[in-house]
Amino acid sequence: MKRKKHTSAEDEAQIDMTPMLDIVFIMLIFFIVTTSFVKEKGLDANRPEDNQAKNDKPSKALSIRIKADGTIMMGGREVDIRRVVANTQTYLAENNTDTAAIQAEEDTEHGTVVEVMNQVKVAGIEKVSVLVKKT
Repeated sequence: MKRKKHTSAEDEAQIDMTPMLDIVFIMLIFFIVTTSFVKEKGLDANRPEDNQAKNDKPSKALSIRIKADGTIMMGGREVDIRRVVANTQTYLAENNTDTAAIQAEEDTEHGTVVEVMNQVKVAGIEKVSVLVKKT
């Protein structure tokens, strides 16, 4: 038997693309289904509300200075520790604020600073910060 040397274009081998397309579509469906069930993990951030809309004028913090010898200064004048509550309430009546800053020198006794903090909280200010001034 002799083979034909001349072959026609119809006799050439062709690649069947159908199985490959089936696999691609199955993979596409798999990825679509699996990604729809994935839940994001993380924390929800609760952002604070804008306080500037509520207050027309900016608040000014109460400033208290405590020297190393225990002298308490409020508003540029010396104040006894028993009068901190009254002076703080007077300041609150004149100014719209909810914060106080206590600036103590480095050698100030801690008991004095804590007592002033307690007196300010009794007067009605909850946000108290303590600053240390190095001498």
